[in-house]
Amino acid sequence: MNSSHGKDGKIVIMPLDERPCNYNFPYELGKSTDCKVVRPPLEWMGHKKQPADTARLWTWTELECLRAQGAVLSLDTLLYGGIVPSRLHELDQAEIARRMDQLRQLKEQNPGLTLYAFQLIMRCPQYSSSDEEPDYYADWGREIFRKGYLEHLDEEQSLDPAEQEELSDINARLPQEVLDDYLGRRAVNREANRLALRYVEEGIIDFLIFPQDDSAPYGYTARDQRLVREAIREKNLGLRVYMYPGADEVGCTLLARMVNHLQSAVPSVYVRFGSVEGPHIIPAYEDRRLYETLKYQIIAAGGMIVSSESEADLVLLLNTPGEKMGEAVNQGKPSANYDTERTLVELVEYAGYLLDKISSDKQAPEYPPAASRHNDSATSPARNRRPVVAIADIAYANGGDLELLSLLRQRGILYRLAGYAGWNTSSNTLGTVIAQSMIHVHYGMTPDHLNFLALRYVEDFGYDSVVRKALSSGPIQELGLDKFLLDGPRGQVSRMVRQGLEQFIHDHLQQEGHSIRIMDCYMPWNRMFEVGLTVHAD
Repeated sequence: MNSSHGKDGKIVIMPLDERPCNYNFPYELGKSTDCKVVRPPLEWMGHKKQPADTARLWTWTELECLRAQGAVLSLDTLLYGGIVPSRLHELDQAEIARRMDQLRQLKEQNPGLTLYAFQLIMRCPQYSSSDEEPDYYADWGREIFRKGYLEHLDEEQSLDPAEQEELSDINARLPQEVLDDYLGRRAVNREANRLALRYVEEGIIDFLIFPQDDSAPYGYTARDQRLVREAIREKNLGLRVYMYPGADEVGCTLLARMVNHLQSAVPSVYVRFGSVEGPHIIPAYEDRRLYETLKYQIIAAGGMIVSSESEADLVLLLNTPGEKMGEAVNQGKPSANYDTERTLVELVEYAGYLLDKISSDKQAPEYPPAASRHNDSATSPARNRRPVVAIADIAYANGGDLELLSLLRQRGILYRLAGYAGWNTSSNTLGTVIAQSMIHVHYGMTPDHLNFLALRYVEDFGYDSVVRKALSSGPIQELGLDKFLLDGPRGQVSRMVRQGLEQFIHDHLQQEGHSIRIMDCYMPWNRMFEVGLTVHAD
């Protein structure tokens, strides 16, 4: 990698929170690079609704950035103490401004620092639950969302009588103190979003992402997003500030962008879909067609879409639904379109075809690849090698496609991919696999790459699509527990999860001379939705 000004090739990461997707994924991807990637100690990161010690994190960030080449910072962590505390805090605008002004010191003390940041626009869930929201959201969450939705809709088009009656009923019942607390916090956070743009204008933040954790077309969040978009346009910051669906993958995205920046490279990406309608579907939990978000995900990571395989450093294959995205938990009984309106076999055969050509092409070394060999002409690397191949598994939300896993094993290419992901939302998956495969473009098939690939297989296929469902529909309840309240991060449930995953590995992932060992397994937020895993690929 390029180095300058005597710095040590260090990238500083401030995660969005302590969950593995935010705390571990970018750090683990960084292990495949020749950068020194650093993050705060886990015990400093807070826990769910308990905010991190922001003063301590700012001090750590300032010290680590003194001799760093780059930093990827979650502003929500540095301002509020994490993603959930950003929805619960009691801070005023003056304190937010004081905290954010510490960004200025980072650049003053190290003018050569490249600083990337991301900041959420406060979400407004459509359901009543206080799991990640204020306590009153358990009773009034649905009403808060519907009030914002209907009022916004009324501004755009008049409400019909039923909608007007619903809004009047909510206004009569929703306690004023609840609404005041919620809207007051939104106002503070909205000003923090606007303030971040000022730091981009001044050149303190070099690149900023506003990920859309909430993509409803109307409501409080949609209004705030519109105001931010207008401000981006007014300030002519459209090439330095992006806004698109996502959240928990952005740390990975910005790490990949930083690596590409330090390599003076723009990886070229050829995309291919598993269904004709794939580019046009609107993924679950998102607000626009898949292809529009995909373009943002690629350029946010520092890449560029090209029109053919022959131009590409990376071929990204997308396993897409035929018409509408369903949930992974229901894939045992899919609708007819999952079988008739997509051709998964062709996608896997194409992946195998490309990988076989790579293996047979004795003239093209596996790495270092074109994009990092030709730093003086990174946007037009020489075409003397085959592209690497990655798969974004977005046929279902919240888990991997088990039929895809079977076909990859049949074709013998499970451990030859430059990247795979199939977790949570489409954007979470896209950002993760794009980051992993772009780093692979530069550094090849490292042991750390294989470990992260194995982690995705165990978690996205094994946990999300099999073990979580199996344990959540009976065994958890038999222990007297609930999937939202388990027996601790390392209790009986975590042991049951580990046992189930070890069986899954034995049945589905041990082949081609590879095996996977689980080194650690825990439940980060004491619920079934996510799992914490450390795995090793042998």
